[in-house]
Amino acid sequence: MFLGTYTPKLDDKGRLTLPAKFREELAGGLVVSMGQDHSLAVFPKEEFEARTRRAAEISRTNPRARAFIRNLAASAVEQRPDGHGRITLSPAHREYAGLTKECVVIGAVESLEIWDAESWNEYQKQTEEMFSSAADPDLSGLI
Repeated sequence: MFLGTYTPKLDDKGRLTLPAKFREELAGGLVVSMGQDHSLAVFPKEEFEARTRRAAEISRTNPRARAFIRNLAASAVEQRPDGHGRITLSPAHREYAGLTKECVVIGAVESLEIWDAESWNEYQKQTEEMFSSAADPDLSGLI
């Protein structure tokens, strides 16, 4: 399970050091893909495979489903962290997520998300009240 917030820096070669807490779980391989809200998603390889199988079962006649599957698969890159726990983020991934040197890695239960620090702070400001009030009836029983 991936939990917590971490603030690694992106180096000049586009490498990001994963939090030590998660390296063992990701040592067998991982997949980096475009995520929601212009973040990057990092999945253990097995979790990504399970999700893409479920996504592929969605009707191909649905244009939104086709677009989702295409973007997910086209943006996916398999990797293994190096001996220092680093992964290399492609220029396309860095551009999509607007990554600069200051990054935030958050645990998202079954995956990690990589955000540009400024974008993450802005996202938190925009969604904090919604979380605090749990105004959405579909979410009110979660906490």
